[in-house]
Amino acid sequence: MSRPAAADTPRPAWGNVLLCLLLAVLMLGLMALHASEWEWHSPGALRWFYALAALLAWSGFTLWLGWHRRKEARRQIALVSPQAVSATDTLLVAYASQTGVAEQWARQTAQSLQQAGVPVQLVELGHVNATVLAETRRVLFVVSTTGEGDAPDHAARFVTHCMHEPQALASLHYGLLALGDSDYEDFCGFGRALQHWLRQSGATALFDAVEVDNGDPAALRHWQHHLALLSGDAELPDWQAPDYQRWQLVERTQLNHGSLGGPCFHLALRPLEGKALWQAGDLVEIGPRHASAEIDDWLAACGFEGDVSVEQAGRRAPLREWLIASHLPEHSDVQGKMPPDIVAGLQALPHREYSIASVPSDGTLHLLVRQMQREDGSLGIGSGWLTTHAGVGGDIALRIRSNPSFHAPVDDRPMVLIGNGTGLAGLRALLKSRIEAGRHRNWLLFGERESHRDFYHRDEILRWQQQGLIERLDLAWSRENESRAYVQDLLRAGGDVLRQWVEQGAAIYVCGSLAGMAPGVDAVLREVLGNEAVERLREAGRYRRDVY
Repeated sequence: MSRPAAADTPRPAWGNVLLCLLLAVLMLGLMALHASEWEWHSPGALRWFYALAALLAWSGFTLWLGWHRRKEARRQIALVSPQAVSATDTLLVAYASQTGVAEQWARQTAQSLQQAGVPVQLVELGHVNATVLAETRRVLFVVSTTGEGDAPDHAARFVTHCMHEPQALASLHYGLLALGDSDYEDFCGFGRALQHWLRQSGATALFDAVEVDNGDPAALRHWQHHLALLSGDAELPDWQAPDYQRWQLVERTQLNHGSLGGPCFHLALRPLEGKALWQAGDLVEIGPRHASAEIDDWLAACGFEGDVSVEQAGRRAPLREWLIASHLPEHSDVQGKMPPDIVAGLQALPHREYSIASVPSDGTLHLLVRQMQREDGSLGIGSGWLTTHAGVGGDIALRIRSNPSFHAPVDDRPMVLIGNGTGLAGLRALLKSRIEAGRHRNWLLFGERESHRDFYHRDEILRWQQQGLIERLDLAWSRENESRAYVQDLLRAGGDVLRQWVEQGAAIYVCGSLAGMAPGVDAVLREVLGNEAVERLREAGRYRRDVY
């Protein structure tokens, strides 16, 4: 007999429990009346009768209140799912939940997207059919797993009527948040089955699936990172702020002076408390800050002193410190308010994610960060903080996030590493870990704009090649000649070698841009190896991506 996973354990319906309790009390009361042979008009019998009547009334009210709340929840779904919006423009959020956890995150997903101006429709997966998916352009699935890899009960109709065979979903683009518990053998079993079916049906992933192990908040923040990219609103607030540690920025060097692209920086950081450990492939979450000058301008415009001390939730700090890590309120919203009231209403700046570009033996944690600009020319919150506003020697709020889906193979199998731009960061860490382990069957394919300006860590990579630590190196430069070569072009040209490496057990790792590079590489892999072979590689953990 299957048992529910701990992450989504069924709970008894409280209304049914209450009803059973009520009936039991009524039966006991009647038995007591009969056993005592009381007369109904006696004072004792009347007290029993009134007590039972009161209990019945209270229970009825409680049951009605529960029904009303469920009705209100359904009404709220309709509010975040405006039916007037056409299916072409609406992003569908479909959930499958056993106890309400997946529904909670689906609702939060829909609300975040709606706040960013994205038309959203929230619906239970059991109410979705193949026709709906075929007519919908974008869907986000939020699904839990129950039992030993089973779908939640309310998704049974979808499984029976849709997933029994592949459908024609070539126009569908999807994202997947899968909830599960790694203590069970079939971790995220239903989410993975759904993803496999979507791929077999020709649907295209908007980004790699996010798997949440027993409510892991870091994985949920990674989902929010994708929502920010999907909505185009980089300011979406975190649902739960990371537990940052204090790190020190010890080095910052621009690597691409004169580049046609944005400035790109090598950063080195070290922990100020304790010793930090990570594996190649892991990420960091950074708590960004405003520039000091921006805080000064805000304080002057609003007429506040930045040094005034404010206590909130057991922490006391100057107003300036509260503001520097928060969204700055509109000037009109703080008129007539006192500093404690302002602090109470502040919303923290959302975290930013970056691939780690080093291994612990390097002595410092390295990042490769491109400076981003908003439409008005101002610097992005995260990249602006790291590349310009933070002082070398100053504090950085940082948290390491394990990313096991991008860790290096544990054996000495060949490895194909493909990336572009700052995606070199994750690939560099993987190469370093492989070289440390004495594993030299490495094939690096890297692309950027111009070789003389945008070849990050050039000397290091060429030295590895000369020493035989990289067996093959292919470089693509998209702005050096009229042909505009990209990494997917190099991969196609090396198709025969790729097939040989895959036959020898090679693992393929891709890191970099989700917009152009990653889909292009995936298309070439399927062209050279075939769809079924690529799916087998993915399912065996031999095709992994860290794309953004």
